[in-house]
Amino acid sequence: MTNTKTIVAGTDGSQPASRAVEWAAADAGRRKRALRIVHVCERWGVPEQTVSCQESLAADAERARLAAPGVRVTTELLPGHVVETLLGEAAAAESIVLGSRGLGGFGALLLGSVGLAVAGHADVPVVIVREPERPEHGEIVVGIDGSEHSEAALDYALEQTLARGVRLHTVHAWQMPVTAPYATGYGDIADRVAEDTADLVRKRVARWRDEHGHIEVKESFLCEHPVAALVDASRTAALVVVGSRGMGGLASAVLGSVSHGLLHHAHCPVAVVRPRKDATG
Repeated sequence: MTNTKTIVAGTDGSQPASRAVEWAAADAGRRKRALRIVHVCERWGVPEQTVSCQESLAADAERARLAAPGVRVTTELLPGHVVETLLGEAAAAESIVLGSRGLGGFGALLLGSVGLAVAGHADVPVVIVREPERPEHGEIVVGIDGSEHSEAALDYALEQTLARGVRLHTVHAWQMPVTAPYATGYGDIADRVAEDTADLVRKRVARWRDEHGHIEVKESFLCEHPVAALVDASRTAALVVVGSRGMGGLASAVLGSVSHGLLHHAHCPVAVVRPRKDATG
């Protein structure tokens, strides 16, 4: 199904934001989307601030057009609170792309409240470009735990995989409880959960293969902390995708310890995905 919605990239003129704009432009080109670049100017009434915002917005638009010449690029300078404005943009967006840190209204993103608020509350995928992609890294990694949120993450990861023509790497990681008396029983439960998750992934992938053709998949089932497993997998990935919340090993992502750890330490851009409220997306 063709999605006519637009990828929205937030910018503030900083280097991380400009990298995010370039990533968004490339993604729009691969997935045949339009790109909308927005700059939220909180100090709207200050003339020199407004001029500075306009100049940085124009510069990022030029970067986007150079990165993806065939993509339709539009820009807008918006007043208001950064988080509220970006969440408002999500209503008509296919996804939102942000840099990991920035200036002004994007200050301390992703390590501060803005990035976490957008990733935790937007109803569309939010991509945080912590580090630029490396050309030699093409694998798409997705964290799986069988929850509704990880299923949504899997669908987004599959779309990215197809657009790039690369391999999908599914990672299901969990930790054995420290309490010794339960270790044996927990191992049996973990095995069953792993089997159920593998079955879910294979059925999902089979559906996509029926619609789109061959998809290469690598599966990893690890008794390891999910942050460590996903960060390690990110070393050779173009993108890591996780659900905004989960259960078991991926519980509470993106607002819990797993997502925080991944967003702080991943070696590539990270996408946080929530189930869509509507089936048509």
